Amino acid sequence: MSEKCSHHKSKRWKALRKFCACLLVFNFIILLLILIIWSILQPKKPRFLLQDATIFALNVSAANVISTTLQITVLSRNPNSQIGVYYDKLDAFATYHSQQITYYTAIPPVYQGHKDLNIWSPFIYGNDVPVAPFNGLALAQDQSNGAIKLTVKLDGRVKWKVGSFVSGRYHLHVSCPAYIPLGNTKSNGIIVGAGVKYQLSQSCTVSV
Repeated sequence: MSEKCSHHKSKRWKALRKFCACLLVFNFIILLLILIIWSILQPKKPRFLLQDATIFALNVSAANVISTTLQITVLSRNPNSQIGVYYDKLDAFATYHSQQITYYTAIPPVYQGHKDLNIWSPFIYGNDVPVAPFNGLALAQDQSNGAIKLTVKLDGRVKWKVGSFVSGRYHLHVSCPAYIPLGNTKSNGIIVGAGVKYQLSQSCTVSV
C-alpha cells in the first residue's frame, strides 16, 4: 500500500515539475518575442512644441521675489506608427536662469495613440517666489530692455504600449525656451483680456 502511495506521489511531483518547466519556457518565449518586437519597432521620443504664452503677470519686488501668472499652449505629438504613449504623470512649470519661478501645474494623465497629437493649455503661476538677488536684478533689467527669456519645462513619467504590452515607467523631461519680446503689444503680442499672448512656435528638447 505504501509503495502505491509513494508511486502516486512521485507521478504527481513529476507532473508538477513538468508543468512548471513548461510555464517557464512559455514565459521566456513571450518575453523574448516582446524584446524582439521592441527592438524592431525602436520607439521614438514624443515631440513637443511650445506654441504660445499668455503673460498675465510677471513682477519683481524689491525683496527679490517674483510673482508670475501665465498660460502656455504646448503641443505633443507621438511620431510612432506602432507604439502608443501613456502620459502617466506630467507637471508644467517655468524657470528663469535655471531657477524655478512658478509652482508645478499637473496635466491630467492621458493616452496618446499612434501618430496622435495632444494640445495642453495649462495656467502656471507663482506668488512671491523667492529668487537669487542677481536673478531678480537680471529679470528687472530684461523687462526694461523689452525682452525676457524664460524656460517652460514639463517633467513626468511615460509608458510605452505595443499591442497589449505596456512597459514600465520612464522619466520624461521636456525643456522649451520661451523668448518673449515685451514692450509694444501691437507688434509683438495680442491683448487677451488682462493678458498679452505671444506666438512662439518654439521646438522643445525631449529626453526619456
